[in-house]
This record gives sequence, structure tokens and C-alpha cells, in this order.
Amino acid sequence: MINDLDRTDWASLGHAYGAADDVPGWLRGMASPDPAVREEAFGNFYGAALHQGSVYSSTVASVPFLFAMADDPATPDRGEVVALLLSIGREAIDAEEIYAVVCGEDGEESTIYPDTANLMRERADAFVAYAGDADPRVRRASIEGLGLFLDDAERAVGLLRDRLVEESGAVERLLVVRTMADLAIRLPAAAASARAWLDALADSDTTDPDTRLAALVHRARCAPDSIDDQTVPTAIDLLRQVTPAPRPEEDKERGDRDPSRPCACEAEPEPDPNVPGHVAAAFADLERHGRVHAATTPLLTAFHTALGARVEDRTALLTEQLSSPDPGTRYDAIDMARSLITSWRGDHTGLVRLIGDCLLPDDAYTAAAAAEALGSLATLAEPAREALATYVTAHRTTHQPDAWASPHRAARRAHQLAVVALAGLKDERALPSLLVALDTDTDAWRAMGAVEHLPQCAAELTPRLIRRLADVDHSRKWPDVSPTTLASALAKLGDPAAVPALAEAVQAAVRHKQGRTAETVLKALASFGPRAAFALDVVRPLTDADDVSVRTAAVGAVWELERRPESVVPLLERLLDDHGNFDAIDLAGRIGPGAAAVLPRLRQILSERVEQNARNEQNGSAVLNDSWTLVHVASALWGIGGTSEAGTVVPALLAAWKDNDSTARDVVACLGRMGPAACPALPQIQAALEQPHRGNPRWSGAVAFDLEVEHTCRAILTRLFPDSTPARGE
Repeated sequence: MINDLDRTDWASLGHAYGAADDVPGWLRGMASPDPAVREEAFGNFYGAALHQGSVYSSTVASVPFLFAMADDPATPDRGEVVALLLSIGREAIDAEEIYAVVCGEDGEESTIYPDTANLMRERADAFVAYAGDADPRVRRASIEGLGLFLDDAERAVGLLRDRLVEESGAVERLLVVRTMADLAIRLPAAAASARAWLDALADSDTTDPDTRLAALVHRARCAPDSIDDQTVPTAIDLLRQVTPAPRPEEDKERGDRDPSRPCACEAEPEPDPNVPGHVAAAFADLERHGRVHAATTPLLTAFHTALGARVEDRTALLTEQLSSPDPGTRYDAIDMARSLITSWRGDHTGLVRLIGDCLLPDDAYTAAAAAEALGSLATLAEPAREALATYVTAHRTTHQPDAWASPHRAARRAHQLAVVALAGLKDERALPSLLVALDTDTDAWRAMGAVEHLPQCAAELTPRLIRRLADVDHSRKWPDVSPTTLASALAKLGDPAAVPALAEAVQAAVRHKQGRTAETVLKALASFGPRAAFALDVVRPLTDADDVSVRTAAVGAVWELERRPESVVPLLERLLDDHGNFDAIDLAGRIGPGAAAVLPRLRQILSERVEQNARNEQNGSAVLNDSWTLVHVASALWGIGGTSEAGTVVPALLAAWKDNDSTARDVVACLGRMGPAACPALPQIQAALEQPHRGNPRWSGAVAFDLEVEHTCRAILTRLFPDSTPARGE
């Protein structure tokens, strides 16, 4: 059938990048005797005709040809072809309900997802045949199709049950078990018989432990009611049985590769010297993130998902994983533990210490993962402080004195990440390595985010940052060293010796029309308050700047440097013409009663937003930044009007918090300033303390954000009810 490719008008069809006239070449390439050609052909098809899981007209047109290749014993990579068909079908079935009708490539309505899903269901018998193929790669690729494409529940259960008996390979057997659970979730008619089969496997003493563990995990997935107080202990016992014994010491003469590194990956390639270090590191992190180092990792990941809010059970499981004799199991458990800690509140001291135990001096690869995880935990990393300090100081002793700049890339990265995590705990033992970074310019970009946590070391850090700021070439849109990062770090360090350099940086940024830089440096200047008053001659002229962001930052700086409402409020009134200028609104609140002249404008903005909210609720739409407008305006109203505005402020804050949980920190900060006037918010404050789940754990600052919200909520309750003990978190 491959010879019939030219009978299709591929140019009239599409894929992610336009006309699909290149698809027939990829299909022919999949049947090439040359492995390199086949690999490229499959890669191109996945990247364009199945781009990010999207199905296109060319994808559907390819399906008959793919089935023909899969059916032909002469096709070199039949298993890969079947796997591609499975991917197409899986994406179509996953999307058919969500995208029943989509906008097609021609702009017309299309039912491509349900149509493709039905096409694959019509060919379900092909997957039944592939599941019995002599080629184990074809069988492996087809197993999931038995659970996806067969709508006859009884037949599908029977086929999978038989498949387990006939398969001897561990990978194939685990796939069968997982597919049975997927089938039970997809087809309610299969649930009872699938559950009974999984029960029998999980409880069987004669079944191999790998299959028993898989059955236990996937039973938990498809039948959450089966999880009891013996589920995790049983899983731990089975995990011990399937965990491989520690490997013998490998040859240590492997260059940059650490000898005890728990994966079979070769040393990472040296980055392109023409690519900025932070960019190269970001891409390396993406590649590293997808690695799996233990055969049990996918199963345990699914188990943690099934256990969900059972934090105690998950902690017990992770304790076992992090204590495993298998280095790959320990490595993969680090990120699972980080995910639990950043997602769920509670006492995670034991897990944090176990992550700290992974800071092994002879395993830089694992130590880097542990340090990176600890660095994401904010103050929750405290139980690992000494482990971090020991690792950092030991490395400095071993690589005297410049471990930060070690020529061994794995050791260098591990040391740097440990230093950053230690600095995040405001520990001065991180300082020597940070000074090496700034003095040698070795990965200084990584140090910049850490120095701001050590204001007690400003005397040594500030001069170095000043020199770097003076060396910035403001004529370049993307300087090698970010002046905004430098300015922010100098502001956090708080050493007034930085003020002259910041003033010069403002002038340079304005001269080169770098508005974003000028805005950030002006805010850094403002943070010094009256101590930077001598910079007023630089700042004041910018209150008439064309760039509204620069103008707003300049007005804010003038206020912070001289604190004279009469010179700032007239400028502020013009800035409030834009209701989305949050910096201007916040400035009004900081000025306080002296900004009473802008109260009518703030009330108008709030009234318009509340009215817009009511209209949105009626038509089901939402307005970008609407919740944030309520928070900023309500906070400013309180700052200026105080208790006289409480009746307006509290409802606005609570409405914003309800609609957008990411406003929580700003909302409770304002409530914390309101004293008894915040009493109407007590139910929501108490509810925020009692919720077990953190908000948006994928955000890098989520833990610090959540801890700050908890701390402020407790402080409010303590202030209002000094004789009671508020709910405790971390």
C-alpha cells in the first residue's frame, strides 16, 4: 500500500507547520532499510503530524498506510509503527470529549478527534492480532490498545487476562496490569471483573513480586476504596523484594561522569561556549528532568498519584524509597519527595533530612538533585541545613579553595546548587563560594539569586555587585549580566554604598532607552528611602518620562526619598488615569492619609470593577487582572482612609481571594494591617490555615508564598485572640 501514497493529495492536507506534502516522504522513510532514515522519519512525523498530541488531517490520512506497514512482516520497525498508531489513537480518545468539535485547518468546524477515535476503534481487531505477534516489540506496543480501542468489556478483560499468562517479559506483564486498570477506568462495565482480577494478583503468594506490586498500585488507581491501612506496608514489602542489590563499585576513571551515578547515561556534552550559561543550564535541566533511573519509578509515581491526600502513607512510602539500597530508586524519590512537600502542608522534617542524606560527596549527580530539591523548599529545608553546610565546606576542602569553579562539571553543579540552597537559609557558610562566583565570573548568574539572602554579608558582597553593575553595557538589549538582577540584589542587601552606582545605572538605562531596566533600578533606589535622598536630582526629572512605567517608578522613588505628599500626589493623580497601574495604586496606599485627594478616583476604580464582576457572573466571562485590581485598590483605600473604608475594603479583598487564590499573600497582608476591622474575614482566614494543600506547587516560589500566608494568618488570629492558640502548620 505504500506505493499508493501518491494517490493522496497531501498538499491539500495539513500538519502543525502547514501543508503536508512532506508526510509521504516520512511514511516511506519509516519503511527504509536504513535505521537513521527511519529514526528521522518517525521524529518528523511525531513533531509535525502529531505535534504536542494534536491530530491533523494528514495524521488521519496516514492511518491506513501505517496499518499496512504494521501488518507487513517486511517492515523493519513494526513495533515503532504500532506504537505510533497507538499514540494517534490515544490522543484522539483523550481529546474526543473535550474537543468534540474544533476549528479545522480550513477554518470550518471539524470533528476530527471523535472521527479518529472511531476509526481506531474500528481497527481494534488489528491490535488484538498484534498482541499475539511473534515480535515482542510489536506485542509490547499493542497491549495498551486492547484497553483503549475495544468497547466489548468482557472480551477486553479476557484478552488481557490471557495476555498475562502468555507473556514472560517483565515489561510486557506490567503493561498488561496497567492496561487492565485503564480499561476499568474507561469502561465501567469492565470494572468489577478487572477489580477481581487485580485483587487476585495483588494477594497471590505465587505471583512474582513485580506483578503483585503493579496489581496493588493499579488496583489503587481504578478502585481507590481498596486503599486501606495495609496497602502501603504491603507495597513497601514488595518494593524491597523487587529492588536490585547494590551494584559493585564501577571504574572511577570515567572523566566527568561520577562513578556512583545511578543511571547509565553518558557524561553530558559540554555546553556551547556561545550560549549564555543560564540558557544552557535551563535546557540541560529540561533534558535531565525526563530521565528515569529505576524500573519501579513509573509505578511508584502512579502510586503516589493514587494515594493523593494520604500524606502519612505517602511519607512512609517515600521514606522507604529514599532509604533504598538502589541508588536509582533513591535518586528518583528525591523529586517525588519534593513534590509532596511543596504540594501538601504538614511536618516533613523526616523527608527533608532524608533528602539531605542524599548529599553524598562521592555522588555528585545525586547530590545535585538533592540540593536542587532543598533549594525549592525555602525555610522547610532547615532540617537539612547542616547536611548542606557539610557538603559545601567539604567540597571547598577537597577542591581548595574554588569548588564553585571546579573543572569537574558534575561536582561543580552539585556544589553550586548546595551553596544556593544554603544561602536560601541565610547561612553565612555559603559566602566564600559566592565570592568565588563573583570574583571569577564562573556561573555568576547562579550566584545572583543567592546573594540577596545574605544581607549580613553586605560589606563583602555590595562592592562586587557595584563593580558588575558599572560594567553593564546598557546599549545591548540583553546584556551578559542582567542589570535588573544586580539592582534587585543590591536593594535586598540594603547597603547605602550602592546608591551612587544605582543612580548612575538609572541614567545609563534612560540614555539607552532601556525602560525596563530604568524602572527596576528606580525601585531599587526607592528601597533605600531617605538614605538615597542625594539621588533626587537624578530621579525627579524622570517623573515626566514618556514611558509610563519609568514615570511611575520615578514618582514612587521621589516619595520614598523625601516623603513629601504635596510634591507627589499631583503626579500620582495623573498616573491613576490607568486603573491597571498597580504600582501607582500601591504608592497611593503607602503615602496614606496624605493621598486623600485620590480617594474618589480609587473608589471609582473599585466600583467599576465590582460592577464588571457582576456582569461577568451573569455571562460567565472573566476579566484578566480583575481580582488583582480589587486587591490593590482595596489595600490602597485602607492605607489612605483606614477604618472609614473597612466596609468597602474587606468584601473586596475576600471576593478577590475567593476568585483567585494567588492573591492570598497580598490579601492577608492587608488584613494583617487592619486589626479588629479584619474580623469579618476570620472564617476565610481560619479556612486558609486548615486547608492541607498548598496553592500552585509548580511555581518555584510556592512554598515561601504559602508559608508567608500561613504566618500572616496565624499572626492575625493571635492578635485578635491572644489567649487562643491558632492552628499550627510548618
